[in-house]
Amino acid sequence: MSVRTATTPVRLSAALIDSVKGFVADHGGSATAVLQPLGRIGVRVTLVGADGILGDRVVDNVETAQELVAVVDGLTEADEWDRELTSIVTPRQGHWAKMAGWVARQTRFPTARNENSSRA
Repeated sequence: MSVRTATTPVRLSAALIDSVKGFVADHGGSATAVLQPLGRIGVRVTLVGADGILGDRVVDNVETAQELVAVVDGLTEADEWDRELTSIVTPRQGHWAKMAGWVARQTRFPTARNENSSRA
């Protein structure tokens, strides 16, 4: 078993940096990042612009996410989702439909298992 003592430097892609800088610029000049580990997939960096609009990027690990926050001017890291941060979140038009995926385009929905179908 080998012990790794030196850390490899974090490399951020120019596309990632540019997209986050663009988000910050488009949404009030500042944003807050909440880092949310997703397991083996990586870390979701949820962005909340000064105007409350949400955005997100997924990176490989926490170190990469923290480096992204350090590199982008106007981006700060929040320790967690708190009342102050959640109170300014304003999802953009169509956000709910996008998150619902294929269900958002449905016109008929089956009756839920816990509902009595004879009450219709």
